[in-house]
Amino acid sequence: MARMTAAQAAVEILKREGVTHVFGLPGAAINPFYKAMKVGGGLHHTLARHVEGASHMAEGYTRAKAGNIGVCIGTSGPAGTDMITGLYSATADSIPILCITGQAPVAKLHKEDFQAVDIASIAKPLTKMAVTVLEPAQVPGTFQQAFHLMRSGRPGPVLIDLPIDVQQAEIEFDVATYEPLPVYKPLATRAQVDKALDMLEASERPLLVSGGGVINADAADLLVEFAEITGVPVVPTLMGWGTIPDDHELNAGMVGLQTSHRYGNATMLESDFVLGIGNRWANRHTGDLETYTRGRTFVHVDVEPTQVGRVFAPDFGIVSDAKAALQLFVEVARERREAGRLPRREHWAESCRERKRTMWRKTNFDVTPVKPQRVYQEMNRVFGKDVRYVSTIGLSQIQAAQLLHVYKPRHWINAGQAGPLGWTLPAALGVATADPDSTVVALSGDYDFQFMVEELAVGAQFNIPYVHVVVNNAYLGLIRQAQRTFDMDYCVQLSFENVNAPELGGYGVDHIKVAEGLGCKAIRVTDPEEIYPALEKAKSLTQEYRVPVVVEVILERVTNVSMGLSIDAISEFEELAEGGHDAPTALFANVD
Repeated sequence: MARMTAAQAAVEILKREGVTHVFGLPGAAINPFYKAMKVGGGLHHTLARHVEGASHMAEGYTRAKAGNIGVCIGTSGPAGTDMITGLYSATADSIPILCITGQAPVAKLHKEDFQAVDIASIAKPLTKMAVTVLEPAQVPGTFQQAFHLMRSGRPGPVLIDLPIDVQQAEIEFDVATYEPLPVYKPLATRAQVDKALDMLEASERPLLVSGGGVINADAADLLVEFAEITGVPVVPTLMGWGTIPDDHELNAGMVGLQTSHRYGNATMLESDFVLGIGNRWANRHTGDLETYTRGRTFVHVDVEPTQVGRVFAPDFGIVSDAKAALQLFVEVARERREAGRLPRREHWAESCRERKRTMWRKTNFDVTPVKPQRVYQEMNRVFGKDVRYVSTIGLSQIQAAQLLHVYKPRHWINAGQAGPLGWTLPAALGVATADPDSTVVALSGDYDFQFMVEELAVGAQFNIPYVHVVVNNAYLGLIRQAQRTFDMDYCVQLSFENVNAPELGGYGVDHIKVAEGLGCKAIRVTDPEEIYPALEKAKSLTQEYRVPVVVEVILERVTNVSMGLSIDAISEFEELAEGGHDAPTALFANVD
């Protein structure tokens, strides 16, 4: 067998497991691993400016394409603790990423050595496995197990901590005979699917709820096929957005307290049966559970056994990978249709479409300062059906999910449960690295943008072009709106008089100069009629210069975005659309 360092063995295993790109920052305790990458070749390394940023780049890379596993690398101590937010975000959304950290020598782990922290214990609650490898000969098996765990059952992240002397030690390892371990996924049975379909057939107004597990399982086509065979409308969750095209006749709209459509909530309230696949009944989707569940029968399909019944007890639960379940659902439903057993759903489906044709929010505002609704209207016009949107949290993300359109899986990439500020920019870099030929558009409020703005330099250095739309109201807008309940507006204003940019009129940070100083292109917009041409120009600039292009739109200071505590009690703060002229990019809108 070949003799090599444990670090070299780890690098070779990454390549055998299909890894081609890694994101990270070198440091003293991880330098042997970097030497192994340099000598072994075959891995494209993107140098981040912050290790948290590298972890989010790995997330974006994984989320962009089925089968991808993003890898983040850092040195000992603070590099590992910087990764914790990325591990939290990944585990919350069932995203497999591999974080690799350097560590002090084994003999010094208990001596409070420089940057020696027990990162495995810190990361354990947020990973499927977190381990400090103490024996060099265990490195190959540990990496093999890591990939097995990340892909099996409910996907999720792993952290492997490598003391520097373990990396440097020589071991016997035969690269040519290495094989990935088989992936384990629980599978639905025919009897379970038969029972679920019996319950669906007994209903009059059924819905399918399609969650992020359908995207993780690469099963969106099967979901659409099942909906079309049965004629049952589909409600995608925020994490499942794109599993059925927004303009599909059976797309019933999103449901929830914030990232929802008026017609989606209205349809959910009319339903009497819900089959949830690969979803977790997140509280921002369900809201008040009594309202959400009243008068409805529920079937829940999820790959993780402990997820079934976690939020509320379904009437029937199935533990299964979403793809395996949907393959059976399609097969059995097709048999029943051919036997004439499936009820006709035309009337119910048409009532859902009627709500979708009429229950719009207004977007066509032409006032200055710009209202954010107009930004999303112009984004719909400019970017079309093939765009990949990336966003994380805040009023910008909430309102975008209400007003933008998504047509394909993995074309809305969002940190759903964790929602860490700053996530959007590095995640977009990861998405654009995974799919360099697509149009990637990130969306941030000014605060999210400022959190990890230094990562723009990564896009400039490594020629990773994408468009970053920044809607700037110089406020922590979502927190300011939440503070209305407390009758205050406290510690949420980001505005100040910038002595270097008086033209900003008190909006504070000059994002254009910041972006340009980091090697990118940037455009500022203050008039609604300028939004469309600015977005078009940004697209052309990404191709000309191959760098990120920032489009900052200066908004009105205060906008309250539609939301509430229950899906039957959403507060609409703006006037609603009275016709297609008020919402010209709404689906099924007829402009008059």
